[in-house]
Order: sequence, then structure tokens, then C-alpha cells
Amino acid sequence: MDKSESAYKTIGEVAKILKLQVNKNGTLPTHIIRFWETQFKQIKPKILNSNRRYYDEKTINLLKKVKFLLKEQGMTINGVKKILNNEVSLKVDEIADKSIKAGNLKNKLLKISKIIKELK
Repeated sequence: MDKSESAYKTIGEVAKILKLQVNKNGTLPTHIIRFWETQFKQIKPKILNSNRRYYDEKTINLLKKVKFLLKEQGMTINGVKKILNNEVSLKVDEIADKSIKAGNLKNKLLKISKIIKELK
């Protein structure tokens, strides 16, 4: 039986949602999430039952944003902290959309330069 979207998730479930790469020994790298908790004060899981972490939907979305900014945009931890601390209203979808547009522009420029070379 699957959990509903609004149910709290364990750290292992969150690692799967974030699609963190599995270690060589086959375990999920939950240490990354725990490290991000120490770096970003906005990430606050519920800690219950003998220190087990449980994450709500809001926290999972914040972790998605952190992962996107760090891993896909190549930002530093301090850069991500500035964005989160300034409460800039950047949604992951908006950032991804801008990134995709930039990628499309690069592809179009490459095609144009190819055509120009062929014309010469």
C-alpha cells in the first residue's frame, strides 16, 4: 500500500524521491540529506521515535530546490543559502524552465553557426 502524497516520508523515501545515486554497496546516500539539514536552517524534519526523521511535503519540496540548485545549477552552498535566506520566490519549476530555455537557445545558436559555415 502506497502512502498518500501528503503523508510524512522517511529519510530513505525522500532519498528515492530526490533520486540520489545509490552507493557502491547498494544503499541510498541519506547522509547527504542529513548534511543539508546542518547547512540549511529551513530544512526541519519531524524527529520522532528514537530519532527517526520524517519529512512533510513542504520540506521535500525545499530539498528538491536545494538539490536542483546545488547539483544541476552548480551553485555553492553559500549561494543557495543566500537564495533561501532572502526568501526569493524562485520555484523549482521556474528555475528549471529558465534553464531549459537557455539550453534551447544554445542549440539554436549551434544550428545557426553550422548553417553559416556551410554557406561559406
